[in-house]
Amino acid sequence: MRCVVLHESSKKIRIKIPYPYMSMQRADLVEYYIRNLDVVKEVSVDERTGNAVVTFLNSSEKDKDSLFSALSVFDPSDERIKALVPENTGREMNRKYEEKLFFSVTGMVMRKIFLPTPLAIARSIAKSIPYIVKGLVALKNGRLQVETLDGVAIATSIIRKDFDTASSIMFLLNVGETLEEWTRKKSINDLARSMSLNIDKVWLKKDGKEIQVGLNQVLAGDHIIVRNSEIIPLDGKVIEGEMTVNQSIMTGESEPVVKSPGGYVYAGTVVEEGECIIEVTKTAGSGKFDQIVKMIEESEKLKSDTEAKAYRLADKLVPYSLLGAGITYLLTRNATKALSFLMVDYSCAMKLSMPLAVLSAIKECREHRISVKGGKFMEAMAEADTLVFDKTGTLTHATPTLMDVVSFEGRDPDEMLRIAACLEEHYPHSVANAIVKGAKDKGLDHDELHSKVEYIVAHGISSFLDDERVVIGSYHFVMEDEGCIIPEDEAYKLDEINREYSRIFMAIGGRLAAVLCIFDPLREEAVEVIKSLHELGFKKICMMTGDNKKNAEAVAAKLSLDEFCAEVLPEDKAEFVKNERKKGHKVVMIGDGVNDTPALSEADVGIAILDGAPIAREIADITIASDDLYQLITLRKISTALMKRIKANYRFILGFNSALIAGGLFGVMNPASSALLHNGSTILTGLKSMTNLLPDTKNI
Repeated sequence: MRCVVLHESSKKIRIKIPYPYMSMQRADLVEYYIRNLDVVKEVSVDERTGNAVVTFLNSSEKDKDSLFSALSVFDPSDERIKALVPENTGREMNRKYEEKLFFSVTGMVMRKIFLPTPLAIARSIAKSIPYIVKGLVALKNGRLQVETLDGVAIATSIIRKDFDTASSIMFLLNVGETLEEWTRKKSINDLARSMSLNIDKVWLKKDGKEIQVGLNQVLAGDHIIVRNSEIIPLDGKVIEGEMTVNQSIMTGESEPVVKSPGGYVYAGTVVEEGECIIEVTKTAGSGKFDQIVKMIEESEKLKSDTEAKAYRLADKLVPYSLLGAGITYLLTRNATKALSFLMVDYSCAMKLSMPLAVLSAIKECREHRISVKGGKFMEAMAEADTLVFDKTGTLTHATPTLMDVVSFEGRDPDEMLRIAACLEEHYPHSVANAIVKGAKDKGLDHDELHSKVEYIVAHGISSFLDDERVVIGSYHFVMEDEGCIIPEDEAYKLDEINREYSRIFMAIGGRLAAVLCIFDPLREEAVEVIKSLHELGFKKICMMTGDNKKNAEAVAAKLSLDEFCAEVLPEDKAEFVKNERKKGHKVVMIGDGVNDTPALSEADVGIAILDGAPIAREIADITIASDDLYQLITLRKISTALMKRIKANYRFILGFNSALIAGGLFGVMNPASSALLHNGSTILTGLKSMTNLLPDTKNI
């Protein structure tokens, strides 16, 4: 594909795509293909003009050459390029609403100029019927709603033979509804597109072997393997094995569902127990957008208490608006003043701006790589006074380092590391990742040597190697639960291990074969983050860890924590959180492992680390990136600012609309002006609610 350069600057270029007619689908293919290039920061393709505006990361001629080289081999029929495009890009939706608004405005102008008065009157009467019917239906159902106000206002204008006012009111209502609907859908769709599954690699079953490949390399018909606590990356059909799947995010089912051969599974759902081979039916970028949109819409039902109170008050004010209009007419005998009273309500602005404020805040969080599942959790984050941290992978680095492998009975340390990496790569956790990386750094290949791998929650992994049972995990699991023994005369090796290292034990055939030494230092930012969180209103910051007491005590002292508990099991963490809530505290729990999930579920707000266990991310209410604890400060600030915005919107809507009502009551403005200002303020409040809450969304 040869493109024509229309304009260029140091970091931006505008090019003409050489297609005589560019469909919306083709425009999406070009846009997402260019966006996926490493040298590109931003791109926008206009299907009407066929132009693409590309912004580069650097002002380098090499970047532009890379763009043109990529475009020269662009093939719209390539399945891998098609997989880059999300299921719903929003392009068709935006075009639909742009055209709807254009034809509404131009139609109104044309009617004013060319439509004869008798036909205009007939049209106004016909168009008024649906509004009046909606108002009557609301009354019949015993509810006084905004539709009732609209119906009464339009009916009154028709009865007074003020057809111009009736027509203007209906036009403004139609434009207002279109803008509200467009704004709301755009916010939801933008957020849905930003909520990726954060899965880059999958296990592909090919020629009897398990191969780890990139998600975009998987095609329909390929076989992939999913195991305990993993997120299912693609839609597909189970062809082998059995598992229970938590698919509440997609279907709303509260209980895990058993999946056996022939059963269908959805991308984004989580394996709770078991292992299956899935035949992929839909590749990356398809099959899940509608479910994610549904999840977002459902999460809006988890409104904050502040939102809910504003909604209830707005609905309660509708009868008073009708009563005020009636009293105004009785006292003044002026239908215009009464009509102006009816043209203003509080509900529209609140029911548009409040959800938009929440959706915008959630989207702003996504810009900081923070994923939030609902406004309820942001309010709880703003009001929380107690924070509970897990240690490993949370307060310590998400990427600990393998420092040493201590082998027993003359076994080769590299061979022990190779076996350990082969087991650990199936159940990624920060420590497991360190072992896998340690093997990779040494150039140790670890093809599948073992039989089926079994994960024991909060303890370790077991499998079989040449008919010998292999277990890897904590000392408690390997040496106590499994009853493995330390080879004679080699116990001294344990005493020689640096006490700063975490220890992962591996036994083969019931005898200790190796100890893998992991260095897991505190995050550099941890001290400053804990201090800032105290300053932002957290009165109690605690740590719960399975590590030994001495290590935990040292960490707690370095971080100035208010409390800590060591050598705890998953149920202990959950019980601690539960007791804190019973004392009247609002609790935030932060963790990254399968063993943290009971506590994450028990807390008012559960926060998971992105690189942690998939099931922890699924259960958590909020997910943060693994490389930066400063995101907790950002989250607290955004949550607090959101609550302030909701309250400010509430005060403005009450004040401004009350002023409009007063203006109509005293004859300062007519009904059409009241409707225009009311709808205008509703849209402006909605647009304001969509702006970022923090002054600089990139540097917090």
